[in-house]
Amino acid sequence: MSAIFDIDHIALLARLRLTHAEKDKLGRQMETILGYIDQLNQLDTADVEPTSHVIPIHNVFREDEETKPFPEKDYLSLAPAEKKHHYEVPQII
Repeated sequence: MSAIFDIDHIALLARLRLTHAEKDKLGRQMETILGYIDQLNQLDTADVEPTSHVIPIHNVFREDEETKPFPEKDYLSLAPAEKKHHYEVPQII
């Protein structure tokens, strides 16, 4: 499978119209990227434990706390318009 075929297929999937010059440029860029990936594939990772992150990550969320609800009159006072105790918004359909 040639790089040009790959570029044509990717362009078709992305609904792009590419000139021949753009296809040539993208083909060279893809070859460079795939070359770097090939270099990475040659690394010996047999003794490296798989990780999802390179640094430790922990949950930084706070605990849930029950609070009093925001008073209806307060949040409705922030609305540009209010009708029957609800925000009034323009009809879109």
